[in-house]
Amino acid sequence: MSGSEGLLSVDYEVSGRVQGVFFRKYTQGEAKRLGLVGWVQNTSHGTVQGQVQGPADRVRELQDWLRKTGSPQSRISHAEFSNEKQIAALEHADFRIVK
Repeated sequence: MSGSEGLLSVDYEVSGRVQGVFFRKYTQGEAKRLGLVGWVQNTSHGTVQGQVQGPADRVRELQDWLRKTGSPQSRISHAEFSNEKQIAALEHADFRIVK
């Protein structure tokens, strides 16, 4: 882990076949594996959205995972990232699934 880039916060929204395929559970597992914090939830319009925070290089890894991998049964058509910013401290204690 480089750590030289500091902490990053990024919002995301993933489109495609991402609901009813354990996408949130797998996203939480991948984020925890990478040591990241934040949240993930389903939206009313069929996407999954959330926020991720942590060391910049690890956040980039999760972004790549959200773009290309997802849960085994998911079919990702598009992943959008917004509000990317450097942060001085983590704003979440863990990575949680919001119902």
